[in-house]
Amino acid sequence: MSQRTTKTADAVLEPAARRGGAVWALLITSVAGFMAALDNLVVTTALPSIRKDLGGALGDLEWTVSAYTLTFAVLLMFGAALGDRFGRRRLFLVGLSIFTGASAAAAMAPGIDSLIAARAVQGVGAAIMMPLTLTLLTAAVPVAKRGMAYGIWGAVNGLAVASGPLIGGSLTEHVSWHWIFWLNVPLGLAVLPLARLRLSESFGAGARLDFPGTLLASGGLFGIVYGLVRGPADGWTSGFVLTGLIAGGALLVGFVVHGTRAKNPMLPMRLFRSRAFAGINAASLLMFLGMFGSIFLLSQYMQGVLGYSPTEAGLRMLPWTGMPMLVAPIAGILSDRIGGRPVVAAGLFFQAVGLGYMAVVATAHASYAAQLPALIISGIGMALYFAPAANLVMSSVHPKEQGIASGANNALREVGGALGIAIMSSIFAAQGGYESGQAFVDGLRPALVTGSAVVAVAGIAALAIPAGRRAAGNAADAAQSGSAGSAPVLETAGR
Repeated sequence: MSQRTTKTADAVLEPAARRGGAVWALLITSVAGFMAALDNLVVTTALPSIRKDLGGALGDLEWTVSAYTLTFAVLLMFGAALGDRFGRRRLFLVGLSIFTGASAAAAMAPGIDSLIAARAVQGVGAAIMMPLTLTLLTAAVPVAKRGMAYGIWGAVNGLAVASGPLIGGSLTEHVSWHWIFWLNVPLGLAVLPLARLRLSESFGAGARLDFPGTLLASGGLFGIVYGLVRGPADGWTSGFVLTGLIAGGALLVGFVVHGTRAKNPMLPMRLFRSRAFAGINAASLLMFLGMFGSIFLLSQYMQGVLGYSPTEAGLRMLPWTGMPMLVAPIAGILSDRIGGRPVVAAGLFFQAVGLGYMAVVATAHASYAAQLPALIISGIGMALYFAPAANLVMSSVHPKEQGIASGANNALREVGGALGIAIMSSIFAAQGGYESGQAFVDGLRPALVTGSAVVAVAGIAALAIPAGRRAAGNAADAAQSGSAGSAPVLETAGR
């Protein structure tokens, strides 16, 4: 074994960071995760103001959100591979730098097209840094305390989801929508030196870059999302729409085949032989599909139909989006004690019930009291999902594959978000519109029913995860001590 390989293996299996330790790693990765997660939803309550200031149709508004989630989604696994190959701390710093610079560019955007372009570059930076947050955190935290660490990390990500609409609304109303992007700049500049000084460097064993896989995934997802976004406006039989959907689907099939046959694919399809890995990733994709599409429309419903200001809309969504901050750490501890499967599944079913409830009570003149139970139920569901999901992902694979596992899960979540906005906006446009409050509600209700059904299917997928709270964890512990290989871990997790 070469000196480089020995160094790499030690870096992969080392449980504690040499420079900083668990507390610094948790702080740095949580703040970085907060920034990336915040920008998924921070734009939603600012959409009416952006539309008024920069112009643009529904499709343009979708792209201000989807441009970020799409580049974020398709490059996450590539970002994880870059970190494994060239150094996780080094690439984390690169991704954070790109994200911070693109945030400044979005804040200064003079038109809707330049804003969409800056959002796409933001997604590139987030795709590089986000999957490395969990990998760096996992390396710094002892196995016995990872459930709690993931819980705190999940709570901070939940806080980003919670505060996204509120921060976006408050800044838009009291300052300017530009400041929803300027906010990232001081945070990024503060985290960069801390990460350089307090995180240790590590590498993935045998990491290879998969350019064909990246091109197949990127092209496929872009084609499908483009077709879904443009379908309502251009017509589903439009040549560009049909080309995007058909070509995108074909490229994704090619990506799956590539992941099965290639020697070092970006996403090895063999990972999905593990029921734990396959179940939690299917649940994550469907959860984000239903949740993101719903929040995208509900933020506009509260402002455009019910007449709330951006700040009032963000505050009124807090019982839903703010619940993870309170419940996610408890959910992480529960997952350590009883296993992640029942906690995640319960959360998804709560979320489905909440969305269905909201579809029933949504009217052109609905009172907040009528909406509140739906928001609380949805918030509990979201909170129960976040932290156990991260734990399930990281414990379902061998330690040396945790980088790509984190990247794959984050990618599928972001794909779900982009598809959710596109699909539910298409349903909304087909059944309703912006002409009046009633027209908006006519489109909103079937979209929310769709979101509820999708999240319920996610709950069923979560039930497919193997029972047993310590099976995968014990296998990972054994692998970390050098007494087990990757195949036994996958086999144990998949039984």
